[in-house]
Amino acid sequence: MGLQFWRFAAIIFLFHGFCFAEKAPYYTFVKDATSAPLISYYDYIIVGGGTSGCPLAATLSQNATVLLLEKGGSPYENPNITDTGNFATTLLDPSPTSPSQQFISEDGVYNARARVLGGGSVINAGFYTRASLRYVREVGWTESLVNSSYEWVEKKVAHKPPMLQWQSAVRDGLLEAGVLPYNGFTFDHIYGTKVSGTIFDEDGHRHSAADLLEYADPEKLTVYLRAVVQRIKFTETGTAKPTAHCVTFYDHVGARHRACLNNGGKNEIILSAGAIGSPQLLMLSGVGPANELLKRGIRVVVDQPNVGQGMSDNPMNALFVPSARPVEVSLIQVVGITRFDSYIETASGLSLAPSWAQGLTRDYTSFLNKTDIPSLVTPETVAEAVETVNSYLNGTIRAGVILEKIMGPRSTGHLRLRTLDADDNPSVTFNYFQEPEDLVRCVQGMRTIIDVLNSRALSKFRYPDVSVQELIDLMVNIPTNLRPRHVVGASISLEQFCRDTVMTIWHYHGGCQVDRVVDRDYKVIGVDGLRVIDGSTFYNSPGTNPQATCMMLGRYMGLRILHDRDRISF
Repeated sequence: MGLQFWRFAAIIFLFHGFCFAEKAPYYTFVKDATSAPLISYYDYIIVGGGTSGCPLAATLSQNATVLLLEKGGSPYENPNITDTGNFATTLLDPSPTSPSQQFISEDGVYNARARVLGGGSVINAGFYTRASLRYVREVGWTESLVNSSYEWVEKKVAHKPPMLQWQSAVRDGLLEAGVLPYNGFTFDHIYGTKVSGTIFDEDGHRHSAADLLEYADPEKLTVYLRAVVQRIKFTETGTAKPTAHCVTFYDHVGARHRACLNNGGKNEIILSAGAIGSPQLLMLSGVGPANELLKRGIRVVVDQPNVGQGMSDNPMNALFVPSARPVEVSLIQVVGITRFDSYIETASGLSLAPSWAQGLTRDYTSFLNKTDIPSLVTPETVAEAVETVNSYLNGTIRAGVILEKIMGPRSTGHLRLRTLDADDNPSVTFNYFQEPEDLVRCVQGMRTIIDVLNSRALSKFRYPDVSVQELIDLMVNIPTNLRPRHVVGASISLEQFCRDTVMTIWHYHGGCQVDRVVDRDYKVIGVDGLRVIDGSTFYNSPGTNPQATCMMLGRYMGLRILHDRDRISF
């Protein structure tokens, strides 16, 4: 990529910076899908207004007409979902209009997928960190363009966290535990302990990928909300390969609409529906494993056996730590990046959805009142702790959680259709800890968490009569998933603890991986006019949190597509 590209990128950046001025949440180009015409035409049709889809749409609108279709609503419609303290309540909201669409994997682990403009950046814990330089080089991205794309994102959404008492104590505990060196505040992914960015500003308000639409040309971009895309339509006559040319979508009252590409070989449909939605929609449209499609009565456009394969979810395991003193409301701000590739993170003082709070209160109360625990808990500690847990129903938690997520992971699974409705959840299997290396990393991560808990820095928050073993037993008793539980007490190994209490950290990926489903330009292999640009193309989750890289990828590929478009034009 030479000087010509950088001149092009600079002109595009300066032009859109001075000409486009709509600010969130006052976008005139964002409309309900009920207002869509029965048929419309665009240069680019993007399915999925998530962490990659929003920056991609904003970038492409600088020199082309773009339609962005999002099956959820606007993050600006509900002020509750923009505040730090409402993270858990929003994420666990099971209502049909929730920005979080719940599902349970075949592994018996609770999970969620985003259903809102801005995607996962609207419902996640807000941690902002870049991929490692090694990751960028292994993927084959152009480093200079990656860096400028990250910077473009960061101007709108990234902030420095306040680092109050609990987060600071865990940071110091990580250093005591040997997760060195201390790298201070940085977006970079490097070994040691660091404070990273957050998409929450100093007032605790979230800035999601939807805010990146401020970069868009409002005259060239149209966004339809509550638009469920059911199929991609292909032209199969007069072309060397099946060519994507239209999508069919339904609004929330059930009316059917069609959006098609303008004439011209440079125009494309782009899937940015995420690691669940993109492989699902490919299959529903006839691109996938022929045997699976035929079982569902779907006409095969291209037999692509790798669609839906390579599904991975980074397993998360954690310890819940009731605090002897008040803690701040905080999401992920500090991380320990170990050399054995387990990442240690923490949150504190959150409010829980009532159903989870009630269950946690019941289990925790029962646990603390057991008489057969070797290290007895004093009545005073029981009373204080029960009072703490009961307060979950009325406010924030006087407690923290310290968690570990492993890199990769090595273990993979698959996605299969359950129904022919794109609005339904498919069947997903992640095969947590199928590969021994993943389990080894989890155990090492849990040992590091235990070292942090035993550190001098955390001692002021710990109840002195509650041992680490009792915290482990507590976690085993909390219904974090639907998997079988094994023996509680000193006999439970950390290996068994990892298997029994595994949770998601919502960093699942795969299903449309590069060189298997898409090529290095993210074009779907075997068809024309169709790309996939989102986390479904990843083999590993980038950095300690993928959202920054998903947003970067939307910008990065948008610039590359525009460059190629103009080069073809001239």
